Amino acid sequence: MKKFKLGIVGSLLLMVILVLPSCQLARFIFYNFADVNDHEKFESRPLNAPKIPFQFYQGIGDKFPKSVSSKDGKPISFEQYLLDQKTVAFLIIQNDSILYEKYLDDYTASSIVPSFSVAKSVTSILIGCAIDDGFIQSVEEPMVTYLPELKKNGLENVKIKHLLNMTSGIAFNESYVNPFGDAASFYYGLNLRKEMMEMKPGIEPGTKFSYISGNTQLLGWVLERALKGKTITQYFQEKLWSPMGMEYDGSWSIDKKTDGIEKTFCCLNMRARDYAKIGRLYLQEGNWNGVQLVSKNWVKQSTQIDSTEGAVNYYHYQWWIPNPGQDFMAEGILGQFIYVNPSKKLIIVRLGKKEGEADWWQLFTQMAASY
Repeated sequence: MKKFKLGIVGSLLLMVILVLPSCQLARFIFYNFADVNDHEKFESRPLNAPKIPFQFYQGIGDKFPKSVSSKDGKPISFEQYLLDQKTVAFLIIQNDSILYEKYLDDYTASSIVPSFSVAKSVTSILIGCAIDDGFIQSVEEPMVTYLPELKKNGLENVKIKHLLNMTSGIAFNESYVNPFGDAASFYYGLNLRKEMMEMKPGIEPGTKFSYISGNTQLLGWVLERALKGKTITQYFQEKLWSPMGMEYDGSWSIDKKTDGIEKTFCCLNMRARDYAKIGRLYLQEGNWNGVQLVSKNWVKQSTQIDSTEGAVNYYHYQWWIPNPGQDFMAEGILGQFIYVNPSKKLIIVRLGKKEGEADWWQLFTQMAASY
């Protein structure tokens, strides 16, 4: 009888099969990596567009780059550049007027694009709303006030503020391509609460910045508990989606159909113009056509730098800050962006199948300077 040799790949696959739950394993092997069509893969809760949507004006503008340099240094059209970088939507909005709107690779204004980590910034907004509403008392509260079962894990000193600023010190492997990574387990797994129950401290909270999706999912669990029976999607619908007049229906992916929790670290499913409205809300300091949807103070806190308790000067409360005091943005894997420059009254939305080789932070900053 011949001996069967697995080899390195076979051995790794066997290890994965033995370690991971069968459903999660099947999903990881089948899907393998985050994709722009991921909204079709997961269970979700619906977000319903209101009867009367808010619509941006159709403006006239020509301040976008007519050409840019390709990888080999030769000038190419801006549209070709966007296409080469696997962009599917690009919007430039100033003073509520759409100055540039381009959809590529068979995408249109009505095409759904998953948010990936742009959802982190939206989760932060909802935390601010929950504080305004009195459901959460303060960012200084320990998260175990809402999640007491995590005390036994040694996480009693982690504040909500630490989760917001990615300074919780929680041990977490932020890898979507490693089947043993925590991020992959969170993304493809079917029981996020169970995954969070296993989280443990790595270093002392409030000492070092470490970008991990587990922080934002814990924020989601805190929010769910604070809402006392209302789902995060329902709260989003009530506080933001309907009042902001989203143009299209959307959804928020959840881990499982029955009693699922929203994947707050990654998985909103929206259209480009509606992403721009998230930017407009913060451009208007939380005010939407005369109604304060989230407090001005929360918007200010979220988009200013803070070097206390391990925080860094380019990230605060789940928002990226390219140029402190000038701009801020939400960012997701595959190059999903909502860029906001308040002094220029400018919003840029870029959505893509991949991030490409572009330095989007630099490009947005350069474009803003021309307005």
